[in-house]
Amino acid sequence: MHLAQLNVGTMLYPQDDPRMAEFMDNLDRVNAIADRAPGFVWRLQDESGNATSIQAFEDPELLVNLSVWETPEALQAFVWQTVHKQFYARRAKWFEVMDKMHFVMWWVEPGVIPTTLEARERLEYLWANGPSDYAFGWEDLPNVEMWKKARCA
Repeated sequence: MHLAQLNVGTMLYPQDDPRMAEFMDNLDRVNAIADRAPGFVWRLQDESGNATSIQAFEDPELLVNLSVWETPEALQAFVWQTVHKQFYARRAKWFEVMDKMHFVMWWVEPGVIPTTLEARERLEYLWANGPSDYAFGWEDLPNVEMWKKARCA
């Protein structure tokens, strides 16, 4: 099985606001690192190569990141052992602090590409029901622990 993940964030400012420039200007860099990372399978993207124009929720300021990885360890290595970690650590500079989970994972068969609708349903299920085999977070994966240092939701 492969691991799908969705994380979302509500921007504090419009994408073209100068206060978002550092984040927006580094999307290509971070995505290129993901694309070359061991265990990377797929990521949601629009014609620009990012997913900034894709609206999966009603809120147009809510950005989505949806990807598939061969293993939890591969996703963990990308999230916590690349430049991605530096941007995650400063996320409050660009995104609202959410009062609920902003991240969900689930298992997919190799070759299956999740849709934004499915990803949204998984996150909403997690919000309503808590972790299960259907939708879960880092804490439900026994072999990955780097998230504990970051206290990721």
